[in-house]
Amino acid sequence: MKQARILSSSEFKRVMAVIDAHRYAERNRAIFQLSFRAGMRACEISSLRIADVVDTEYIVKKEIVLEAHMTKGSERSRVIVSTALQKELQRYVDAVCESKAPNLPFVRSQKGGFFSSLTIVQLFAKFYAKAGISGASSHSGRRQFITTLAENQINMRVIQALARHRNMTTTARYIYVNDVKLQRAVEVVGF
Repeated sequence: MKQARILSSSEFKRVMAVIDAHRYAERNRAIFQLSFRAGMRACEISSLRIADVVDTEYIVKKEIVLEAHMTKGSERSRVIVSTALQKELQRYVDAVCESKAPNLPFVRSQKGGFFSSLTIVQLFAKFYAKAGISGASSHSGRRQFITTLAENQINMRVIQALARHRNMTTTARYIYVNDVKLQRAVEVVGF
């Protein structure tokens, strides 16, 4: 199976610029940030409620609990929210979600309902196409998240937990490897 393409820094900035020029910029930015900064899947993003992401004061939580029905593996899990992601999501909450009922969708369609996971997938495809990026998909953010953790020498067991994978071999398949990385790796060996 072909893996989702990861984005270069300039490609990511290009996508974000396209998103920022869109009518629903805050919402779409939140969707992309959940994928790239937390490794969330389209099905998980589409099923989030406001109460899953914010506390009673409408402050973004440090941890998002995903109930079994929200996840690919049908197991309850949690998403750890970085400080950078908290800031991004708080920006969205302050602009769009504040004072809305906690059971409403966190990211809402134009009609105010939940997105389907397919619609989230299509949204990613739309913005990648507008940014002129081919080969990327809704899973690119998740793969980028896992690869970035690995490149920063985060322990593989920690990456597995953050990716919410049952099996470490699944996590290992997500990590992007190229000749430059292989060469850099062998250069650290010395006696």
